[in-house]
Amino acid sequence: MTPAEDYLNRCRTLVDIVSAQRVAIEQAADWFAASILAGRVVHLFGAGHSRIVVEEMWPRYGSFPGFNPIVELSMTFHNLVVGANGQRQAMFLENTPGLAARILRNFGLSSDDCALVISSSGCNVVPIEMAKLLQKQGMKVVAIISRQHSDASTTNHADGLKLSDCADLVLDTGAPIGDAMVTVPGLDTPVAPGSTIGGCMLANAIKAEVAKRLTDAGQPPQVLTSGAVVGRERATELFEAAYDEHGRRVAKLLGTAGPRGS
Repeated sequence: MTPAEDYLNRCRTLVDIVSAQRVAIEQAADWFAASILAGRVVHLFGAGHSRIVVEEMWPRYGSFPGFNPIVELSMTFHNLVVGANGQRQAMFLENTPGLAARILRNFGLSSDDCALVISSSGCNVVPIEMAKLLQKQGMKVVAIISRQHSDASTTNHADGLKLSDCADLVLDTGAPIGDAMVTVPGLDTPVAPGSTIGGCMLANAIKAEVAKRLTDAGQPPQVLTSGAVVGRERATELFEAAYDEHGRRVAKLLGTAGPRGS
Protein backbone atom coordinates (compact mmCIF):
# COMPACT_ATOMS: atom_id res chain seq x y z
CA MET A 1 0.00 0.00 0.00
CA THR A 2 1.33 3.44 -0.91
CA PRO A 3 1.31 6.28 1.64
CA ALA A 4 -1.45 7.99 -0.35
CA GLU A 5 -3.59 4.85 -0.29
CA ASP A 6 -2.96 4.50 3.43
CA TYR A 7 -4.09 8.06 4.05
CA LEU A 8 -7.25 7.69 1.97
CA ASN A 9 -8.16 4.46 3.74
CA ARG A 10 -7.76 6.18 7.08
CA CYS A 11 -9.99 9.00 5.86
CA ARG A 12 -12.66 6.41 5.12
CA THR A 13 -12.41 5.37 8.75
CA LEU A 14 -12.99 9.00 9.75
CA VAL A 15 -16.22 8.96 7.71
CA ASP A 16 -17.42 5.99 9.76
CA ILE A 17 -16.50 7.71 13.04
CA VAL A 18 -18.39 10.86 12.05
CA SER A 19 -21.37 8.85 10.81
CA ALA A 20 -21.65 7.11 14.17
CA GLN A 21 -22.30 10.50 15.80
CA ARG A 22 -25.55 11.14 13.93
CA VAL A 23 -27.64 11.65 17.06
CA ALA A 24 -25.20 14.23 18.45
CA ILE A 25 -25.02 15.98 15.08
CA GLU A 26 -28.79 16.31 15.04
CA GLN A 27 -28.79 17.64 18.62
CA ALA A 28 -26.27 20.32 17.64
CA ALA A 29 -28.42 21.20 14.63
CA ASP A 30 -31.51 21.54 16.84
CA TRP A 31 -29.73 24.03 19.09
CA PHE A 32 -28.16 25.99 16.23
CA ALA A 33 -31.40 26.23 14.25
CA ALA A 34 -33.27 27.48 17.32
CA SER A 35 -30.75 30.30 17.76
CA ILE A 36 -30.94 31.32 14.11
CA LEU A 37 -34.75 31.19 14.07
CA ALA A 38 -34.74 33.43 17.15
CA GLY A 39 -32.86 36.05 15.13
CA ARG A 40 -29.62 35.35 16.95
CA VAL A 41 -26.37 33.61 15.92
CA VAL A 42 -24.16 30.63 16.47
CA HIS A 43 -20.71 31.85 17.53
CA LEU A 44 -17.85 29.96 15.90
CA PHE A 45 -14.35 29.93 17.39
CA GLY A 46 -11.16 28.16 16.49
CA ALA A 47 -7.51 29.03 16.97
CA GLY A 48 -4.59 27.62 15.01
CA HIS A 49 -5.64 25.35 12.18
CA SER A 50 -9.10 25.01 13.73
CA ARG A 51 -9.79 28.25 11.90
CA ILE A 52 -10.33 26.07 8.82
CA VAL A 53 -13.45 24.49 10.32
CA VAL A 54 -14.80 27.92 11.30
CA GLU A 55 -14.49 29.14 7.72
CA GLU A 56 -16.04 25.90 6.47
CA MET A 57 -19.22 26.83 8.36
CA TRP A 58 -19.47 30.40 7.05
CA PRO A 59 -18.92 32.12 4.66
CA ARG A 60 -18.36 29.89 1.66
CA TYR A 61 -20.39 28.28 -1.12
CA GLY A 62 -23.11 26.09 0.32
CA SER A 63 -23.30 28.06 3.58
CA PHE A 64 -25.69 30.65 4.91
CA PRO A 65 -25.99 33.44 7.51
CA GLY A 66 -26.71 32.81 11.15
CA PHE A 67 -23.13 32.20 12.22
CA ASN A 68 -20.63 34.59 13.80
CA PRO A 69 -17.09 33.47 12.89
CA ILE A 70 -14.63 34.65 15.52
CA VAL A 71 -11.15 34.26 14.06
CA GLU A 72 -8.22 36.15 15.57
CA LEU A 73 -5.39 36.73 13.09
CA SER A 74 -2.88 36.78 15.94
CA MET A 75 -3.56 33.08 16.52
CA THR A 76 -4.34 31.90 12.99
CA PHE A 77 -2.04 33.73 10.55
CA HIS A 78 0.38 30.97 9.56
CA ASN A 79 1.83 32.16 6.28
CA LEU A 80 5.00 33.80 7.54
CA VAL A 81 5.87 30.87 9.87
CA VAL A 82 8.83 32.69 11.51
CA GLY A 83 9.71 36.31 12.14
CA ALA A 84 7.06 38.95 12.80
CA ASN A 85 3.60 37.35 13.08
CA GLY A 86 5.21 33.91 13.19
CA GLN A 87 4.02 30.61 14.57
CA ARG A 88 5.90 30.89 17.86
CA GLN A 89 3.88 33.97 18.80
CA ALA A 90 0.59 32.44 17.63
CA MET A 91 1.13 29.29 19.70
CA PHE A 92 2.10 31.40 22.72
CA LEU A 93 -1.00 33.57 22.45
CA GLU A 94 -3.27 30.54 22.21
CA ASN A 95 -2.30 29.80 25.80
CA THR A 96 -2.70 33.32 27.18
CA PRO A 97 -5.21 33.49 30.06
CA GLY A 98 -7.72 36.31 29.77
CA LEU A 99 -7.50 36.70 25.99
CA ALA A 100 -10.85 34.98 25.40
CA ALA A 101 -12.58 37.51 27.66
CA ARG A 102 -11.00 40.39 25.74
CA ILE A 103 -12.24 38.92 22.47
CA LEU A 104 -15.80 38.43 23.73
CA ARG A 105 -15.83 42.00 25.10
CA ASN A 106 -16.57 43.02 21.49
CA PHE A 107 -19.94 41.27 21.35
CA GLY A 108 -23.31 41.50 23.02
CA LEU A 109 -24.03 37.90 23.93
CA SER A 110 -27.37 36.27 24.71
CA SER A 111 -28.57 33.01 26.18
CA ASP A 112 -30.49 32.64 22.89
CA ASP A 113 -27.15 32.24 21.10
CA CYS A 114 -25.26 28.98 20.67
CA ALA A 115 -21.59 28.30 20.06
CA LEU A 116 -19.27 25.90 18.28
CA VAL A 117 -15.69 25.81 19.57
CA ILE A 118 -13.08 23.77 17.73
CA SER A 119 -9.74 22.56 19.12
CA SER A 120 -8.11 19.30 18.09
CA SER A 121 -6.31 18.80 21.40
CA GLY A 122 -8.90 20.60 23.50
CA CYS A 123 -6.01 21.56 25.77
CA ASN A 124 -5.11 25.15 24.84
CA VAL A 125 -6.18 27.94 27.16
CA VAL A 126 -8.02 30.34 24.84
CA PRO A 127 -10.52 27.82 23.36
CA ILE A 128 -11.18 26.43 26.85
CA GLU A 129 -11.79 29.87 28.34
CA MET A 130 -13.89 30.83 25.32
CA ALA A 131 -16.21 27.86 25.82
CA LYS A 132 -16.39 28.43 29.57
CA LEU A 133 -17.31 32.11 29.14
CA LEU A 134 -19.95 31.34 26.51
CA GLN A 135 -21.52 28.74 28.80
CA LYS A 136 -21.52 31.35 31.57
CA GLN A 137 -23.73 33.50 29.33
CA GLY A 138 -26.29 30.69 29.34
CA MET A 139 -25.76 29.36 25.83
CA LYS A 140 -25.30 25.80 24.63
CA VAL A 141 -21.71 25.10 23.58
CA VAL A 142 -20.75 22.37 21.13
CA ALA A 143 -17.09 21.33 20.98
CA ILE A 144 -15.26 19.59 18.18
CA ILE A 145 -12.13 17.81 19.37
CA SER A 146 -10.03 14.80 18.40
CA ARG A 147 -11.00 12.55 21.28
CA GLN A 148 -7.99 10.22 21.22
CA HIS A 149 -5.58 13.13 20.94
CA SER A 150 -7.30 15.13 23.68
CA ASP A 151 -7.42 12.18 26.08
CA ALA A 152 -3.69 11.57 25.60
CA SER A 153 -2.72 15.25 25.95
CA THR A 154 -1.98 17.38 29.01
CA THR A 155 -4.03 20.53 29.31
CA ASN A 156 -2.41 23.95 29.57
CA HIS A 157 -5.31 25.31 31.62
CA ALA A 158 -4.37 26.24 35.20
CA ASP A 159 -7.44 24.49 36.65
CA GLY A 160 -6.83 21.30 34.71
CA LEU A 161 -9.82 21.80 32.42
CA LYS A 162 -10.05 20.60 28.85
CA LEU A 163 -12.45 21.85 26.20
CA SER A 164 -14.56 18.74 26.67
CA ASP A 165 -15.16 19.85 30.28
CA CYS A 166 -16.66 23.15 29.11
CA ALA A 167 -19.09 21.93 26.45
CA ASP A 168 -22.67 20.72 26.50
CA LEU A 169 -21.98 18.41 23.57
CA VAL A 170 -18.67 16.99 22.33
CA LEU A 171 -18.07 15.78 18.77
CA ASP A 172 -15.04 13.75 17.72
CA THR A 173 -13.10 14.23 14.47
CA GLY A 174 -11.77 10.69 14.80
CA ALA A 175 -8.16 11.76 14.24
CA PRO A 176 -5.52 9.71 16.10
CA ILE A 177 -3.13 10.80 18.84
CA GLY A 178 -0.85 13.42 17.33
CA ASP A 179 -3.28 13.98 14.41
CA ALA A 180 -0.94 12.64 11.70
CA MET A 181 -2.20 9.35 10.26
CA VAL A 182 0.47 7.87 7.95
CA THR A 183 3.70 6.12 8.89
CA VAL A 184 6.38 6.18 6.20
CA PRO A 185 9.08 3.48 6.32
CA GLY A 186 12.37 4.98 7.46
CA LEU A 187 10.68 8.08 8.93
CA ASP A 188 10.31 8.01 12.71
CA THR A 189 7.35 10.41 12.93
CA PRO A 190 3.96 10.16 11.15
CA VAL A 191 2.68 12.60 8.53
CA ALA A 192 -0.63 13.71 6.99
CA PRO A 193 -3.09 14.92 9.67
CA GLY A 194 -6.76 14.00 9.76
CA SER A 195 -8.49 16.35 12.19
CA THR A 196 -9.43 18.86 9.49
CA ILE A 197 -11.11 16.12 7.45
CA GLY A 198 -13.18 14.94 10.39
CA GLY A 199 -13.89 18.49 11.58
CA CYS A 200 -15.12 19.67 8.20
CA MET A 201 -17.35 16.61 7.81
CA LEU A 202 -18.92 17.34 11.19
CA ALA A 203 -19.37 21.02 10.34
CA ASN A 204 -21.08 20.31 7.03
CA ALA A 205 -23.26 17.56 8.43
CA ILE A 206 -24.49 20.01 11.06
CA LYS A 207 -24.91 22.72 8.43
CA ALA A 208 -27.07 20.49 6.25
CA GLU A 209 -29.28 19.56 9.20
CA VAL A 210 -29.64 23.22 10.20
CA ALA A 211 -30.68 24.14 6.65
CA LYS A 212 -33.43 21.52 6.77
CA ARG A 213 -34.72 22.79 10.10
CA LEU A 214 -34.78 26.40 8.91
CA THR A 215 -36.57 25.41 5.71
CA ASP A 216 -39.10 23.24 7.55
CA ALA A 217 -39.80 26.23 9.83
CA GLY A 218 -40.66 28.40 6.83
CA GLN A 219 -37.42 30.38 6.94
CA PRO A 220 -35.24 28.83 4.22
CA PRO A 221 -31.70 30.21 4.40
CA GLN A 222 -30.08 32.48 1.82
CA VAL A 223 -27.36 30.08 0.65
CA LEU A 224 -24.21 31.33 -1.04
CA THR A 225 -24.51 29.55 -4.39
CA SER A 226 -22.35 29.45 -7.49
CA GLY A 227 -23.48 31.09 -10.68
CA ALA A 228 -22.70 27.78 -12.39
CA VAL A 229 -25.65 26.33 -10.45
CA VAL A 230 -28.26 29.11 -10.45
CA GLY A 231 -26.96 31.59 -12.99
CA ARG A 232 -24.94 34.74 -12.38
CA GLU A 233 -27.88 37.05 -11.62
CA ARG A 234 -29.46 34.73 -9.05
CA ALA A 235 -26.08 33.99 -7.49
CA THR A 236 -25.45 37.72 -7.05
CA GLU A 237 -28.88 38.16 -5.46
CA LEU A 238 -28.18 35.35 -3.00
CA PHE A 239 -24.75 36.68 -2.08
CA GLU A 240 -26.05 40.19 -1.45
CA ALA A 241 -29.04 38.94 0.54
CA ALA A 242 -26.86 36.64 2.64
CA TYR A 243 -24.29 39.33 3.39
CA ASP A 244 -27.03 41.82 4.26
CA GLU A 245 -28.59 39.36 6.68
CA HIS A 246 -25.22 38.62 8.23
CA GLY A 247 -24.66 42.35 8.68
CA ARG A 248 -27.99 42.79 10.45
CA ARG A 249 -27.28 39.93 12.83
CA VAL A 250 -23.76 41.10 13.63
CA ALA A 251 -25.02 44.66 14.12
CA LYS A 252 -27.10 43.36 17.04
CA LEU A 253 -23.98 41.85 18.59
CA LEU A 254 -21.85 44.94 18.18
CA GLY A 255 -24.58 47.34 19.21
CA THR A 256 -25.05 45.65 22.57
CA ALA A 257 -21.40 44.95 23.41
CA GLY A 258 -20.43 45.31 27.03
CA PRO A 259 -18.24 43.95 29.83
CA ARG A 260 -18.03 40.20 30.27
CA GLY A 261 -17.17 38.19 33.34
CA SER A 262 -13.90 36.25 33.52
